[in-house]
Amino acid sequence: MDSGLACYAKATVKEDTVDWAVGREAKCERLEDTISAKLFVGNVSFETTKDELERLFSEMGEISEVFVPTDRETGRPRGFAFVEFAEASAAEAATQRFDGYELNGRALRVNEAQERRPRAPRAPGFAPDPGNFGPSPFGGAGGARGGPGKPKGSRRNLRRKKRSL
Repeated sequence: MDSGLACYAKATVKEDTVDWAVGREAKCERLEDTISAKLFVGNVSFETTKDELERLFSEMGEISEVFVPTDRETGRPRGFAFVEFAEASAAEAATQRFDGYELNGRALRVNEAQERRPRAPRAPGFAPDPGNFGPSPFGGAGGARGGPGKPKGSRRNLRRKKRSL
């Protein structure tokens, strides 16, 4: 794929070899020439609604979907959105028109949406809770205040415990 071509072809298996169909059955297109019809809209004000975004971007063409992610805990918008157009040409025109456009006191950042990078699976024992800073060298699950971590007590108490063993 170094040439920048994406080719899709029909493969047939004949006696332990694979023949790739060539000609009408193969479809090739330049990766640089394809543009997504889905846009990322950043720096969106928390007061901006889905309907406002839909009204604004519908000026450039037919919209398939507007998605405004919300915070799980608070339910308030996260400050960005995704707008999907029916046609890629409308998405490109919207990118040029609305990048830097001021809406509700904030300059929008409009880019082509990128595929989400795959995340590494979480290791067991790592909780997503903000007080947990990972495993502790002193035993326990680690953590800041309130969690098991470094044993409490003065050095004198620790020496006394060692001697009694």
